[in-house]
Amino acid sequence: MTKKRAPNSRRRRSKAIKKRSFLSRFGGILLKLTLVLMVVGGIGLIYLDAQVRDKFEGKRWALPAKVYARPLELYVGQKLSVSDLKRELQGLGYASVKKSTRPGTMEVARTRVRVFTRGFFFPDGEEPQRHMLISFKGNSISSIRSASGQPVSLARLEPVLIGGIYTKENEDRDLIRLDQAPDSLRQALIAVEDRDFYDHAGVSVRGIARAMWVNVRSGRFAQGGSTLTQQLVKNFYLTSDRTLARKLLEIPMALLLDAHYEKDEILEAYLNEVYLGQSGARAVHGFGLASQYYFARPIHELQLHQVALLVGLVKGPSFYDPRRNPERSKKRRNLVLRLLADGGDITEAEMLKAQKLPLGVVKQQSLLKGAYPAYLDLVKRQLREEYPEEALSSEGLRVFTSLDPTVQARAETALVKTVSRLQKRFGQRADRLQGGMVVTDPQTAEVLAVVGGKNTRYQGFNRALDARRPIGSLVKPAVFLAALEEGYTLASLLDDAPIRVEMEDGQIWEPRNFDKKSHGQVALHRSLSNSYNLSTAQLGMSIGLDNVAEMLKRLGMERDPKRYPSLLLGAESMTPFEVATLYQTIAANGFRMPMRAIRLVTTSEGEELSRYPLEVDQAVSASQMHLIQYALQEVVREGTARYVYSQLPASLNVAGKTGTSNGQRDSWFAGFAGNRLAVVWLGRDDNSKLPFTGSGGALRAWTEYIRREQPEPFLAAYPEGVEYHWVDEKSGYLSDELCEGAQQVPFIVGTEPKDEVDCGQRDPVQRSFRWFQQWFRQE
Repeated sequence: MTKKRAPNSRRRRSKAIKKRSFLSRFGGILLKLTLVLMVVGGIGLIYLDAQVRDKFEGKRWALPAKVYARPLELYVGQKLSVSDLKRELQGLGYASVKKSTRPGTMEVARTRVRVFTRGFFFPDGEEPQRHMLISFKGNSISSIRSASGQPVSLARLEPVLIGGIYTKENEDRDLIRLDQAPDSLRQALIAVEDRDFYDHAGVSVRGIARAMWVNVRSGRFAQGGSTLTQQLVKNFYLTSDRTLARKLLEIPMALLLDAHYEKDEILEAYLNEVYLGQSGARAVHGFGLASQYYFARPIHELQLHQVALLVGLVKGPSFYDPRRNPERSKKRRNLVLRLLADGGDITEAEMLKAQKLPLGVVKQQSLLKGAYPAYLDLVKRQLREEYPEEALSSEGLRVFTSLDPTVQARAETALVKTVSRLQKRFGQRADRLQGGMVVTDPQTAEVLAVVGGKNTRYQGFNRALDARRPIGSLVKPAVFLAALEEGYTLASLLDDAPIRVEMEDGQIWEPRNFDKKSHGQVALHRSLSNSYNLSTAQLGMSIGLDNVAEMLKRLGMERDPKRYPSLLLGAESMTPFEVATLYQTIAANGFRMPMRAIRLVTTSEGEELSRYPLEVDQAVSASQMHLIQYALQEVVREGTARYVYSQLPASLNVAGKTGTSNGQRDSWFAGFAGNRLAVVWLGRDDNSKLPFTGSGGALRAWTEYIRREQPEPFLAAYPEGVEYHWVDEKSGYLSDELCEGAQQVPFIVGTEPKDEVDCGQRDPVQRSFRWFQQWFRQE
């Protein structure tokens, strides 16, 4: 008798079969999924490995172009004061010490400076480190001797780094090698950030476990347990976001990095990548730049307590910022020193000594880097005419300029002090007064200084380059030069009488003199020196506006001037830099030279890319220019700029021209000595009226600058084809030096007057009497 199976048993068996079938299918799927994940993971690891090696082996950071000032050359006889040298050395980060025994230090006394220079690799060769004693007599160098007592004929300081051209991310760094860093830097980083750095494989299991425990207890992602290798991966390849995905990606990349490269290679990359602070919009990366940013000196010159401060910043550059949070920063620094002592890297005595020292962080305002935004603006504009933005912000180009920090400091001081005095004198009428200034060397057309406003470190509107304002009487030398080419002479009589010109649109142009008077018949040179508007307008209309406009373009004006009668009195608007271009040609005896801020551009390795040599074009004949230079010297001696010689010695011969725009809204002065040309503009950004003219404002700033600069006197070249003759100013005829009112004036040969006044000069008795009169007056 066959037993029947219970229904429940059949159901259990059916379920078991189904379960085995499901597990079999699930196992197959799981196996396939595992294989897929392994393949994907393998491909991912291969991709990550390629990424890690590709970027690390290239070690490609975006390196901004570095812009340098001129190197300060030291030689016997150079005009340089102790204070000038000290200022430049301080801007370079030289430490003032009692005994200078290492590079980057100086001893400063009343008449001498002992300095240990750092040396620098210039494009034309390496300048070695020098230990020198520089002696001064007055405001010039009297001797330079080496540490062994040997005379030094010429030495160069390293050039001031005035700024850079950064990427959109505004990252900046100075790359260093591991062997350039102090041993204490390596020791401190490992002691504080990753004590097992040389033992683990890129990831610390113990560190991760500790971090997980902290995160579980806190209920949030509070700690990462990162090694130095992981930190480098995060900064170099990934983002700083605290997410699980980023963390999971960070671990295999750190393992791959550690597997491929030596520990010292990884540490060197870390030294250059780590974020250590913020300078305005600019991010400070790497210990090389951080050393300059906080201590104004290269990394290899740092002492133990300074290294400890930088290492302490790794944990939180903003939180431990030594300028904003000095006490917090000091505690962090001292903790780093304690960890070094606990690890046996330094002795207890060394720790205690270092902990007692002040932070020693320099004020940002005391550094010369970043101190010249207006000049750097000019350099950037000139560079962008030749180089693409990407090359400027990422290729590490070195740009050597003609900026002279000493000249710049004097120009800034002169402008700021003059604005302050004017505001104090005129009160509310001089509120919001601003200014701009450009200084060049008229012999080379190199731009030595640019002041963009009274707030000299403000990185905003650059009035020297962008404040386009009516130039007033600064235009007059161009009018008179055009007239000289049309056959006029300095002795030609002009009619300083009212003039009325009807314009094409029916408007009437009717200028006036500043003193609201007419002066009758005046000599051409007197019209210029006294800045008479009526005679200038009469002259300009007689020779034609086209001739005046063409002369402006020959002198250096790039735009085509508007040919209105008001052009003759300076209605054309120009910037101080554009005005300096015109007067550069005048000061250079008619030779037009492009204004140059850049001397040389090289690669980061020193290979020359671009050189900007002197270019010369004879725009105006030297003989004609000699005549106008004579008149511009008269402007300063006897005319509207005679204030100059109430402040400067008569032996310092200078020339220049005042300018005041219509409505007295702009105050100008452009003037030059033998080796300095400066153009000053004062005014308000809202174009409101000023309580002073060109002679009462801009001239004061120019004179203050020249007083500080003490340039070479202007010695006008005596070109061929020019002769001096005595003339009678009232008639314009030839005269005699003993005649009343006679003046010696230059003429192009053949253009001198043919008529002659008779003041009894041929009578021996009269001649003797007049000679005695002149001798008596001189005595």
